[in-house]
Amino acid sequence: MAAALISALALSGCAEGDAKPVFAPVYDGIETRLLDGDLVNFRVAMRGARDEADVERYAECAAAQYALIRGYGFARHVRTLVTEEGGIWRGDAIYTISAALPRGLKTIDAQVTAANCAENGIPMV
Repeated sequence: MAAALISALALSGCAEGDAKPVFAPVYDGIETRLLDGDLVNFRVAMRGARDEADVERYAECAAAQYALIRGYGFARHVRTLVTEEGGIWRGDAIYTISAALPRGLKTIDAQVTAANCAENGIPMV
């Protein structure tokens, strides 16, 4: 019986040690700059990102909302540069915005993306 109790305690300790940390990002703001016509630069900052994908998603949400504000329905990702220093993640993203679905593989439907961002609590422009 003592062996069973020790095994149970050992297993419960493993279960607690395997728990994933809770994702609790802090979104520190979005800076938007119109570069030329339909080309837009989004600079975002956040803390608590798990990796570059979280920063890229934050910039994508900004691009989707910006497109909608400007009366456009789509955006196309051009590039995103991500850096991390002292726990602060920064993204510098470029998107084109357009009324019609643009060519390319990295296009987003602004309305669908903005709704998904709102559902996931990711702030937008």
